[in-house]
Amino acid sequence: MSFVYRGLSAKLDRHIVTDEEVDRNLQRLLQQTPRIAVIKDRATQLGDEVVLDYAGFCDGEQFAGGTANSQTLVLGSGMFIPGFEEQLVDKVPEEKVIVKVTFPESYHAENLAGKEAEFHCTIHEIRVKTSYDLDDIFAKEVGGCENLEQMRQVLTQSLQAYSDERGEMDLQDRLLRQAAETLEFTPSDSQIDAELDEQMQNLRAQLAQQGLSMEMYCQFMNTTEEDLRRDARPNAIASIRGQAAIETIVELENLEATETDIGEALALIARQNHMTLEELKPHYDAEFKAAVVRSVLTSKVMQLIRENAHVTEG
Repeated sequence: MSFVYRGLSAKLDRHIVTDEEVDRNLQRLLQQTPRIAVIKDRATQLGDEVVLDYAGFCDGEQFAGGTANSQTLVLGSGMFIPGFEEQLVDKVPEEKVIVKVTFPESYHAENLAGKEAEFHCTIHEIRVKTSYDLDDIFAKEVGGCENLEQMRQVLTQSLQAYSDERGEMDLQDRLLRQAAETLEFTPSDSQIDAELDEQMQNLRAQLAQQGLSMEMYCQFMNTTEEDLRRDARPNAIASIRGQAAIETIVELENLEATETDIGEALALIARQNHMTLEELKPHYDAEFKAAVVRSVLTSKVMQLIRENAHVTEG
């Protein structure tokens, strides 16, 4: 079988975002975004969120880790040392307050455990969180739009763009898999094991972000890590074959990652991570550059396959 990567055929499944999807996303945003009102006509109460500066002193000396500026704190939340928050009740903005507390005997900093301390505090702002209504005010303050109708339009466009992007990525992945199936290449057992190891490691990282371990996940899913590896094997083989197809096309088409390509890729990475290129530079080692080059070449291969494919839209 000859390697085929031009003239492939596939259907682009385009999903049109519905009004119901827009409504669900608006409701989710409404629930996730409290309205914060600044209170100026009364003193603090339990349940208020305050913005304050504080400096901690023990034995007349200011201690490390006990100072903060513009710190937010919900009074009564129990986030600070016992007795701290209650002494900030019935205070007004810009009032100077000396909070006296005793650190618990079990406090993590041994030099402070069991000792008395003073915190010199200044409350700058009192806030109360309430719920928005789904109206023009919500659209202006949360969506940055003139009214709710404009917010719906903007959200619809954003959801459609995301859906279209996902659909295009799925199409390109299917085209690459088609091409890879025609490649005379069989992954070795060591390659498959290495790919499976990486996939399992990625799964562990994803679970850790959710506060789960692999053992907990397997228990919840009534499975074992061995079963997960076995079930992931077909995708691992497809992934290895796909990478081999990409490398073959790069060689056949004499594709290169130019300095301009790499520069544009780095600029995109910086924007996605809310960094400047200068901030990104210390992380740009040989391994990082190799990964960027692979990404650029993969994009060029995907574009070449896509542009030379027969695509119908459904």
